[in-house]
Amino acid sequence: MSKEVKERWLAMMDTVHSNSHVVAFMNSRVGQYLDDHPYVALSLMVFIAASAIPIAFFLVFVVSTTVLACIGVIVMEGFVISLGGVTLLCILGGLGMLSLLVSGMLSVCYLSLTTLLSYWPIQEGPMKRENANGSGFVSKNLFDEEPETTNKECE
Repeated sequence: MSKEVKERWLAMMDTVHSNSHVVAFMNSRVGQYLDDHPYVALSLMVFIAASAIPIAFFLVFVVSTTVLACIGVIVMEGFVISLGGVTLLCILGGLGMLSLLVSGMLSVCYLSLTTLLSYWPIQEGPMKRENANGSGFVSKNLFDEEPETTNKECE
């Protein structure tokens, strides 16, 4: 059984060494250095294998927080706009009700004052008589109730 495992291992290694990318890497300066220093190659391979999991977790964290931040900003912006709209609606509704109340009170005050003023007794003064005469000049005869000469003639 160990002979079978050894043959499979050698077949797999031949497949890897015959790959064009591996051949190109092994012909480079870095590949030749790692071929000459197997402990450095093993350390580098262990470091890459061990760091793959934390790097993958970090990338998943970055992508997920970016997506969640974008969704959160959209949701938060929608919430703030909705809250502002509801607040504006309440304020405008309150102002509408207040304006109706104030205009109603002013209308009642106007109607009651005009009704009260219509019953107010008006004394006729010189200004009324002036207008009745039709001129701006007020004579002394206008202030008298009846001239004395007319009373004497009727008797």
